[in-house]
Amino acid sequence: MSRMYKKHGSEFKAKVAIEDLKEQKTWGELSQKYSVTSTQISTWKKQLKEASATIFEDKQEKNHQEEFDRLYRVIGQLTAERNFLEHVLKR
Repeated sequence: MSRMYKKHGSEFKAKVAIEDLKEQKTWGELSQKYSVTSTQISTWKKQLKEASATIFEDKQEKNHQEEFDRLYRVIGQLTAERNFLEHVLKR
């Protein structure tokens, strides 16, 4: 007989992981309370810790860098075109 696995939503996983981060209950107590294994709880806690750093990243800084790169490409293209036309007109 095949085993049916329960799929948990991201909100549920975050709630369990945050409760584990509080360290007020043991994995055993959390396992019983939420009907999940302690291994699953530790995995969710690890994922939460890894993903939490990206919450505070400056999205605008990334967008600015992409815009700078695009503008530098345009400047390079315009410079090349100007140099070509300057060379052609000198003939």
